Amino acid sequence: MRDFQLPGRSPIHGQAGMAATSHPEATRTALDIMRAGGNAVDAAIAAAAVLNVVEPQSTGIGGDVFALYAPKGQVPPIALNGSGKAAKEAKIDYFIERGIASIGFQSPHAVTVPGAVAAWAKLSKDHGRLSLNEVLAPAIKLAERGYVVYSRVASDWARNVEKLSPCSNARRIFMPGGKTPAAGTIHHQPELAATLKKIAKRGRDAFYTGEVADDIVSYVRKLGGLLSLDDLASYDADYVTPIKTRYRGVDVYECPPNGHGIVALIMLNILSGYDLTGLDPHGAARFHLEGEATRLAYRERNVYVADPTQVKVPVKQLLGASHAEGLRGAISRDRAMTDLPPVRLPAHKDTVYLTVVDGERNAISFINSTFHNFGSGLCTPKSGVMLQNRGASFVVNDRKHPNAIAPGKRPMHTIIPGMVGEGKRCLMPFGVMGGHYQATGHAHFVTNVVDYGMDVQEALDSPRAFHFDNVLECERGMPAAALGGLARLGHKIVMADLPHGGGQAIRIDWKQGVLTGGSDPRKDGCAIGY
Repeated sequence: MRDFQLPGRSPIHGQAGMAATSHPEATRTALDIMRAGGNAVDAAIAAAAVLNVVEPQSTGIGGDVFALYAPKGQVPPIALNGSGKAAKEAKIDYFIERGIASIGFQSPHAVTVPGAVAAWAKLSKDHGRLSLNEVLAPAIKLAERGYVVYSRVASDWARNVEKLSPCSNARRIFMPGGKTPAAGTIHHQPELAATLKKIAKRGRDAFYTGEVADDIVSYVRKLGGLLSLDDLASYDADYVTPIKTRYRGVDVYECPPNGHGIVALIMLNILSGYDLTGLDPHGAARFHLEGEATRLAYRERNVYVADPTQVKVPVKQLLGASHAEGLRGAISRDRAMTDLPPVRLPAHKDTVYLTVVDGERNAISFINSTFHNFGSGLCTPKSGVMLQNRGASFVVNDRKHPNAIAPGKRPMHTIIPGMVGEGKRCLMPFGVMGGHYQATGHAHFVTNVVDYGMDVQEALDSPRAFHFDNVLECERGMPAAALGGLARLGHKIVMADLPHGGGQAIRIDWKQGVLTGGSDPRKDGCAIGY
């Protein structure tokens, strides 16, 4: 329990339903949808659509979706992969012949097929109660009539002037009057409202065929990209089999590759060999082990994680106990590793994660992203769709790499919804945003709850550190003693310019019939139950 004399927030409790998102408008919308007769799936889609409007820097219908859904709280959950694919013309020879060693984050080649709308439509049809018309109405209203820009959103927005400026469409929509909107001002997205209306009326086909598809494809190809109308028309989200590991008596579920949820599970397998309860949760010893596990698990990601429909990903071996033991053997408790190849990761990314549990205990863990802030920075001229840049994750200079670009291939993905199960019941849908940090964030959050007994809000509030490129990037909330101890262990410490992601979680107490939720203070959002 938190110290009530210090700043902070308490976890939220409810019985009939709960939503936790990164923005108050989205949380309110989710509750309104449930009160109107919708279930957790309807509420999650409605909240995600609202976030596509009010957090345009983090997400959008030009991005992707992954979800874990536990009907009536039963696990294993249903897993949905709504990540986009490369164009059918995207052969590696195209890039090699042109001397393109990597795909730039603002390149039209970084734009893969947006998967979000197909994922919404599939979830709505198969598991929702309300129509898309009802579910998308709140987002349409906000985009059309205007919404108030919140503080974290405004801060992120202001850092992206350089990205938004080159695209005249992005500049017109997201820099009205030549500048980004300040906190407390009202912003409109009429083009997006019109597009959402079409989706509400005609479903997925309104996005993947017709005027919107024409707008996306003609714009991308004008810039030199390879997307075609057939790439969009033939796309669909796919149900996949979730993966899991057992950690201290609970099951932790993730979506399988091409997402890197497997990295969180590898980390938990490594950490399971240590008694973390005897360590200070905010101390150097705990963050040392977490950092070393991060380095080892992310190296595995860079070698193996890719689209399993096109290359073999040895999931069973990667999650095996003997594999974790071998990785753990490389860790010294007295000194940071010096001989591990560096993990080369780009800088900050953004995403939105949300979770909803309804009165029937349908529970959904849901994540929606355009990858970087404002994705590729390329916005369509008529439909107001900001396009993602997931294709930048492909390898284009090595034919043999598992993540080498290929026609219709999904890139390695960082967005990962999580879920904790106990027996046949969902105990807690959860997620941590923040681009490449997410797998470390999942492991950090789970160990906070399971090993240290933190409530969901405490576990989200806890200071974070992320080891990449042989640097341990620490948030300002890290105690000075921990920073000093980590430096003495040989870690190169730098202080983070931005917080590591955000997160939400809802814990289900099946015996008491109570829901307990938390929302990360690193974002503008909140958890609300009723």
